[in-house]
Amino acid sequence: MKYQHIIDSERCKGCGLCVNVCPKNVLEITDKVNAKGHFPAFQARPDDCIHCTMCCIMCPDVAISIVEIEKETIE
Repeated sequence: MKYQHIIDSERCKGCGLCVNVCPKNVLEITDKVNAKGHFPAFQARPDDCIHCTMCCIMCPDVAISIVEIEKETIE
């Protein structure tokens, strides 16, 4: 299964707690500044996510959610 992190880049202040707590190093901090002057997190390695939700739990700004990406059916 694949999972997509939905990170609200305007709420994320780039504290890095999600990056540090991820057991699979899925997240990284971007080099692009958001409107508030912060560098938000992004999903760098989506295939490595195990859906542990530690990033969601750790985020003090509740800026992260994870959704399952549906597999494409082969016809």
